Amino acid sequence: MATSYDYAPLFRSSVGFDRIFNLLENAQRARSISDWPPYDIVKSGDDSYRISIAVAGFAEDDLDITFQSNLLIVTGKKQEATNEGYLHRGIAGRPFEHRFELADHVRVKGADLRNGLLSIDLVREIPEALKPRKIHIQSTPTLAKPAAAAQIEAQKAA
Repeated sequence: MATSYDYAPLFRSSVGFDRIFNLLENAQRARSISDWPPYDIVKSGDDSYRISIAVAGFAEDDLDITFQSNLLIVTGKKQEATNEGYLHRGIAGRPFEHRFELADHVRVKGADLRNGLLSIDLVREIPEALKPRKIHIQSTPTLAKPAAAAQIEAQKAA
């Protein structure tokens, strides 16, 4: 049973959160898509993640990974094989597509296909301009002190 949520009341009382509501709506729609093949998402460090997808029977040429504008798309389409000789065919080879909405500043570090698992490593790299930085507080000397020092020097010279 799918439940649909209406986010319209939240739009009236918030400013700048429209992207979050769009993500929630997209995630809700994406749940209707098949969850095959199964996958895991693991947080492997403070700023690193790994997505592992079980792609048994798929070769590297059958898989495509695309990253564009915070959206990671993994598709698999197996080359047509002949059905001759099979008494039972239990290993699924149907095409699939998984979409993962990534947070800002998360990029794909690399991908690896080993033992029927496609592993995609992700890392969050916050740009230097957006990182918190320490601001040095400098005190400005008062104008009276330099003027007073200049007067004392003038009196000594005289």
